[in-house]
Amino acid sequence: MKASDLFVKALENEGVEYIFGIPGEENLDFLNSLNGSSIQLILTRHEQGAGFMAATYGRLTGKTGVCLSTLGPGATNLVTPAAYANLGGMPMMMITGQKPIKKSKQGRFQIVDIVQMMKPLTQYSKQIVHGDNIPSMVRESFKISQQERPGAVHLELPEDIAVEEVEEHLCHVGSNRYPIADEESLGMALEMMYTAKMPLILIGAGANRLRISSSLEGLIEKSGIPFFVTQMGKGVVDERHPLYLGTAALSNNDYLHCAIDRADLIINIGHDIIEKPPFFMKEGQKVIHLNFLPSEVDDTYFPQLDILGDISSNIRLLTEALEVPKHWNFEYFKRVIVETQEHTQKYFNDGRFPVLPQRVVKIVRDAMAEEDIVTLDNGVYKIWFARNYNCYSPNTLLLDNALASMGAGVASAMTAKLLNPNKKVIAVCGDGGFMMNSQELETAVRLGLDLVVIILNDNAYGMIKWKQQGMGFENFGLDYNNPDFITYAHSYGAFGHRPSSCKEFVEVLDKALHSKGVHLIDVAIDYSLNHSILNELLKNKSCLV
Repeated sequence: MKASDLFVKALENEGVEYIFGIPGEENLDFLNSLNGSSIQLILTRHEQGAGFMAATYGRLTGKTGVCLSTLGPGATNLVTPAAYANLGGMPMMMITGQKPIKKSKQGRFQIVDIVQMMKPLTQYSKQIVHGDNIPSMVRESFKISQQERPGAVHLELPEDIAVEEVEEHLCHVGSNRYPIADEESLGMALEMMYTAKMPLILIGAGANRLRISSSLEGLIEKSGIPFFVTQMGKGVVDERHPLYLGTAALSNNDYLHCAIDRADLIINIGHDIIEKPPFFMKEGQKVIHLNFLPSEVDDTYFPQLDILGDISSNIRLLTEALEVPKHWNFEYFKRVIVETQEHTQKYFNDGRFPVLPQRVVKIVRDAMAEEDIVTLDNGVYKIWFARNYNCYSPNTLLLDNALASMGAGVASAMTAKLLNPNKKVIAVCGDGGFMMNSQELETAVRLGLDLVVIILNDNAYGMIKWKQQGMGFENFGLDYNNPDFITYAHSYGAFGHRPSSCKEFVEVLDKALHSKGVHLIDVAIDYSLNHSILNELLKNKSCLV
């Protein structure tokens, strides 16, 4: 058989369902081998969209998502998704084409050393130089991409290797098992907990990735310790829980940081320093790092104890051994919970239009069931969703707090809907981020997805304007004009809506969520309170008293 046939069979052996991407002439043998296989090719309109879709597949399933590009410019377009997946802990494989490596008559035309380019952005990047190596290289790359910490891998398949004749053989697909912490380590953790007076639990992205909700709920219920989450740790434990303090959408000076500053011990579960710091650790504050991998120390994070191994198993062992001390005092934390809720909900029912981001959060939350999924692009609204949108289940609010790339919102929503056809899916995008990969509307329409895209329209790069204002600079260089998004949606065969009031927005969103097809809702957004709330008001928090 051809080496390209063997490659496809190796991917089938790994359970691959979809390949997202754009083939080029260097991929034609691989494309021909893919035709008739059990793997569905999802043709996108830009390699970046394909990469974001593959990464989201990995994030939602825990299995490696696969994307495809040709050589040169096609492969360089995968750089941002590679970093997105690798920093975000999402298992993803990139397959790129290449000119023949044994004999070529095209000189250096389109040739870029993609393998070397991808090495700093991936956990594994290699060129296939012999067809017989394909099964072991595919198995190795899948194993690496899925083990802790998950991330991106890359294989380059040259044209002349793809057509080699090889014998059919495949590698056995094994599974990874992780050790548990020893008794001494658990004993040290318990001693730190017993000597603390005001401990807190922090839940990070690693906990979300591993679906360890039940063990964490057991620890929280038995201990009674309040918990807060990072942006990518949202939903691991139902955020309607009475002990939920909030989300660390800012690194400091938010209401929940009143509690963080008072805590003498933070049990940090599943977080690493790649995600934006949820708090700045201070001298005298103790932290237990509970994760698969050792902590990485920097100026903001220097835990006193690492508990390593299978997170879920170690939490259960800790819970079983714990004897809840009578001297723990959470009264202050409970007051912070009340004040945080009052603060975050203050503008939930504000009727002004253009609409406030807090009101958008409330409208979207009311429209979605427990298991429905919201994906975010990147912008200042991400902070409002992180702070104000309570998640009830894991991976129901997909945002990026690692690379924090613009342009991923619509692509992520497409994969979420593809994998969950019976759930409602909304992509919330700023006008800037939406336009970076807006062409994927055609892909969504072609796939027949029932999807809602909300564009928060302020004709500017709102996140940077907020930062610019916070630094006392004059408004400069961040405003632009947008196309008519309604006409734009129609040109792709999607539906377009432009509500002119909060009431109409609620009605339009409800109708779109219960209709077939891709619906784009263009909403005018009012960010005028960003500075006064996120920069000024939080400096005078009453809960500090």
